[in-house]
Amino acid sequence: MTAGGWGAPPPEQPYGGPPPTGRYGAPPRVPVGVPGPPWGAQPWGAPPWGPQPWGKAPWAGPPPVPGPARAVTPPGAPPFDTPQPYALLMRARDWAWWRPLLGFLLFTVLYSVAAFVLVIVVLVTGVVPDLALADLTDVAVLLVTNLSLIVAIPIVWVCWLVPHGLRIGWSSSVLGRLRWRLFLPTTLRALATLGVAVALGLVVAVVATGVDVTGPGPSFGWMLLVVLTTTPLQAAAEEYVFRGYLSQTIAGWIGRPVVGAAVAGVVSAALFSAAHGQQDLQSFLYRFAIGLALSAAVWLTGGLEASIALHAVNNVVLFLLAGALGDRAAAAEPGGVVGWATSLLGVLGMAAFVWWLARSRAQLRPELLSPAVDLRPGTGPSTGPVGGRPGGPSGWLPGPPPAWR
Repeated sequence: MTAGGWGAPPPEQPYGGPPPTGRYGAPPRVPVGVPGPPWGAQPWGAPPWGPQPWGKAPWAGPPPVPGPARAVTPPGAPPFDTPQPYALLMRARDWAWWRPLLGFLLFTVLYSVAAFVLVIVVLVTGVVPDLALADLTDVAVLLVTNLSLIVAIPIVWVCWLVPHGLRIGWSSSVLGRLRWRLFLPTTLRALATLGVAVALGLVVAVVATGVDVTGPGPSFGWMLLVVLTTTPLQAAAEEYVFRGYLSQTIAGWIGRPVVGAAVAGVVSAALFSAAHGQQDLQSFLYRFAIGLALSAAVWLTGGLEASIALHAVNNVVLFLLAGALGDRAAAAEPGGVVGWATSLLGVLGMAAFVWWLARSRAQLRPELLSPAVDLRPGTGPSTGPVGGRPGGPSGWLPGPPPAWR
């Protein structure tokens, strides 16, 4: 029995250690046999690392600064914060320099597979005896050649959809789709300029070489069908590749609309001409010139419609006239001064088309800028723009963005 009676607390024992140091002062007197308070409740303060589990040190640096959140494009909204010309449509909100490289890799793989399948079909069916596909006056050769190029259109669309995560319509124009209303007026202008020049050049070549005009052959009807149904698509495929994905990649890497479009026009024209195989200087320069004219048409209209029309008119008129005059007329190559004169005639037709297209933009009213909705933080309420049209409205319109099909 203690002095304090049964159940009385034990007496406090005095502190006998060295004098206290530090800012916490002396620890309190704790009765013998009475457990101390838990961590975090001591009168002399909690441990500096707080209540974290043992072995896990706290973050002692400055507080983290949150970075800007990347805006997520709502469904149905355009993927641009500011209106973009056709050359810069790849520079969407999630643009990265490596995306076009991945797209070209994907294009190479898919196109190689498609070409392999086409070769197997040709070998099995025997529709074309010569896989070199050199004689384009043969209906079967022309058909197989056109099909081998047309397959590039859906492959380009896959390249927009997968590496870029964008709708396939942005490969066509600033509105995210083909503007069908532009095909008829631009085709008529192409027929009246380059079409006439190509026809005159072929007539001059036939007269200069003195070949016999034998007239259309027995397969001219099939030639007419193949040319009218597949040659415009073949021309469109080359436009989607050269004036579309390739040019937009180059301009996207440069990042400046005028300089990017100019550099892309020159580079794509050179590659377009080189892609036509072995040729002389005259043929190379002619195709280089038409490549520049096609790029100018894209720049003036904000999409591929005018360039497809011009390219299709050049090919269709050439094939149809060659088939109508006969095989010998189709193979006429004057060369020399006459050859350069026919090429110059074609270049004048291209220049006339570009000039007419530039003069008639107020009548055609092509959209030159993409729609956009600014989703960047701190920019206020979102607005939707209207693509710039010569002589028409251009700028921001209040209200929600339109739905883009």
